[in-house]
Amino acid sequence: MNTDNLKRPSLGMALIPIVISLAIFILGIGIMKYPAELMLLFAGIVFAIFAIFHGNRWETIIEVMGSKIKKALPAILILFCIGLLIGTWMISGTIPLFVYYGLKIIDPNYLYLLAFLVTAIVSTCVGTSWGSAGTIGVAIMSIAQTMDLSLAITAGAVVSGAYFGDKLSPLSDTTNMSSIAAGSNLYEHIKHMLYTAIPSSILAIIIFSIVGLGIETDSAQLSNIQEMVANLDQLFQLNLWLLIPAVVVIVGSLMKKPPLIVLFTSSVTAMIIAILFQGASLANLFASAVSGFNVDMLVGVDIGDDLQELLNRGGLYSMYNATFFVFVAFFFASALEVSQALNTILESIIKHLKTVGSITFSALVTGFAVINCTSNALVSYFLIQDIYGRVYKKNNLHPVNLSRNMEDSITITEVLMPWTVSGVFMATTLGVDNFEFLPWAIFNLGGFVFSALYGFLAPITGGFGVRKLERSVGDDNR
Repeated sequence: MNTDNLKRPSLGMALIPIVISLAIFILGIGIMKYPAELMLLFAGIVFAIFAIFHGNRWETIIEVMGSKIKKALPAILILFCIGLLIGTWMISGTIPLFVYYGLKIIDPNYLYLLAFLVTAIVSTCVGTSWGSAGTIGVAIMSIAQTMDLSLAITAGAVVSGAYFGDKLSPLSDTTNMSSIAAGSNLYEHIKHMLYTAIPSSILAIIIFSIVGLGIETDSAQLSNIQEMVANLDQLFQLNLWLLIPAVVVIVGSLMKKPPLIVLFTSSVTAMIIAILFQGASLANLFASAVSGFNVDMLVGVDIGDDLQELLNRGGLYSMYNATFFVFVAFFFASALEVSQALNTILESIIKHLKTVGSITFSALVTGFAVINCTSNALVSYFLIQDIYGRVYKKNNLHPVNLSRNMEDSITITEVLMPWTVSGVFMATTLGVDNFEFLPWAIFNLGGFVFSALYGFLAPITGGFGVRKLERSVGDDNR
């Protein structure tokens, strides 16, 4: 690439496309409710024009976009596999089994709390937020819909639990990669994250308990639940064998097998179970896998529209919109990267950072901004390390502080915005818009807040929650 004609943008110039893009996002997506894909495309065009004005070529943006899509291909394939999984788990009766016993056992007053706790346990076991939300999370959303509870609160609880495991599980790729990028030991990193994970979890438990206890259950609601249970019992042959596809996912994850292979194997297992126990035909199996399950595939039972809306979902096609969104997101990220606007602003900020609070807060905000621009956690981790690694070391801050800040600003916040890959996945899978469940993603919001508080309160608390380097022992193999 010829760099002779490239001009580094000044700070004033770099702020122009940033401000315009923020206005597009806030006004277009947040206030006017315009399609996020279109707003992201407009913002990408703004940065592309800015980049070309400073001597870059359009071809460079496309080349960068191609490299990003190549790196994100496994995530895109997982998107399709989750759609496949939901469709096959529906026709096999696996998800209906969870819903059936959930409706019979769970008290509506404790659903929000259980949504958080159960998803957190599953996510910690399998080490993936997508896998836990796409399986047990879907079942919990179905239960909430049947009980006529708030889907926004339920989705927030599911997201909170899903990212508990994604942040703390030693099986999680983000947990491993953030510690590697920052140069910290994995288990020291997990231990240090408890400073923000524990208070965030306690806060989530308190809020979901209080909100749940305020639910008033009327006779009509109970009647609807009983009707749903009866219809599910008629539609499916429900037994413990239907849990096998879920066991495949958990065992495969614990054995650290590739996620794509695990999800595909679980889907095939669900297809076999659908034939053996639900009497499904091959035509209906394939239709369920591709275009999604439909209750019309199971004849002989007359059910209402509510249950059809509950069960008719999944399939590869259900993830097409999310996949298109990924391409638009990477166009925006590529134009932003080539424009150098964000880098220019960050470099001007870093030289003014002097206190633990300012360093921590700046790193958190930067991580949040970068993940929202790139939708790639791995790229974001190493970019934050490149920008802040020397700053943390210069101020005698242990690498676990940086790795935790990465998790609290990148891993658990990406899902909150509707233009990121994880945000699109969760909104599509759970059926709730990001800005609707955002206020209820207590764990995700709490991590960012508590990390910032530890930094700002360090002079008062004596550095509680902030680990210093032990100069006498060197870098401690970090």
